[in-house]
Amino acid sequence: MEFAIQNTWDSNPVDHDPIRISFSDGKSGLRMEVSGPFFNDPAAPPGEPGIAFPGLWNYEVVESFFLDSTKENYLEVELCPHGQHLILLLSGVGNAFYQQLPIYFTTTKSGDRWTGEAVIPWTYFPPNVDKMNSYAIHGSGAARTYEALYPIPKADILEGQQPNFHRLEYFQNFRLQSIMGEDWVQPESDLWKGKA
Repeated sequence: MEFAIQNTWDSNPVDHDPIRISFSDGKSGLRMEVSGPFFNDPAAPPGEPGIAFPGLWNYEVVESFFLDSTKENYLEVELCPHGQHLILLLSGVGNAFYQQLPIYFTTTKSGDRWTGEAVIPWTYFPPNVDKMNSYAIHGSGAARTYEALYPIPKADILEGQQPNFHRLEYFQNFRLQSIMGEDWVQPESDLWKGKA
């Protein structure tokens, strides 16, 4: 299953080849593959590749969010072309209760392009994922660019509004069974026990 991020957060077309994200069966979790332009702006985070890096959203990054819309529980996956990653488990809008969980993640850069592959353990996903959105961020200062797979429609944007990737009402339908097969049952996870 492949997606291309073709718009900015506020519904303008991107001015470059779009970031592409694909999801497939990674056996122990969801395989997430990213490919697209490598902007190298801002410079690499000061963290070690392959290791979780807090505040990764301040750098060049691709993000996917997986939501159980009935309970506002969601998983946020952030992948950086320099090799760092960040995983957040959230219950309620913007309310992270786990951060910096480990994942398998590798990247390859070739000139002005990059690819990345991560395997996100099934236990990180909230039960009953039914919606998703993905984003890409790059650039510095006034040239900072925020892109969205499912952007906010122009008619819904208020004057002075800033990008906010936690606008869950704009996420679109998505089921893990559409990748894994209709008979697939998501493994239970202690990480989500007790979340409303």
